Amino acid sequence: MQRGWWDTYETISTDYANYISLESEATAIQCFSQTLIHGLLQTEDYARAVIKAALVPFTSASEVDRRVEIRMTRQRVLHLDSPLSIWMVLDEAALHRLIGGADIMRAQCESLIQLSELPNVTIQILASSVGAHPGANTPFSILSFPEVYDPDVVYIETMTSSLWIEDDREVHRYSLAFDQMRAMALSPHESVELISEVVGRL
Repeated sequence: MQRGWWDTYETISTDYANYISLESEATAIQCFSQTLIHGLLQTEDYARAVIKAALVPFTSASEVDRRVEIRMTRQRVLHLDSPLSIWMVLDEAALHRLIGGADIMRAQCESLIQLSELPNVTIQILASSVGAHPGANTPFSILSFPEVYDPDVVYIETMTSSLWIEDDREVHRYSLAFDQMRAMALSPHESVELISEVVGRL
């Protein structure tokens, strides 16, 4: 089996390595995020603040640096000749959570606006005014692959472990939930306008 770039990081967990491997093979990801922006769309400073909050005091500064480096390297899939497509539905609350402070959050929101201009990146904000929705309790990602015999899989990350869902019926339920949230969310254009308003207030 051909080794991936992530195999050079000895401290990376098996679950995380498996996820990065699948992410590198996927053609599309549909993701719903509640409190944090998806790792593929995070700026370096935002990612560092998130990772530091999650790991410190349980790990060293060098490990935080390593995790940030891995997250930034993962983002290469968005800029390949045949790039990964990502469709992110993001809860509005994530835009108002000051990860790392106002300056870092402003830069992150500005980066989202720039990324939304890429043809393979779609960002929709699920406004707080919509109230309850199908993903209220579960951030998740649906990974799709190029071969028809490779079915979609759902990935859910928790604080201490990861959950893979491969059963066709369960994956279909997540797909239906994502479609419903996508319909409830602001349009991509309206979403960029809202993000711009947030930038103006930071």
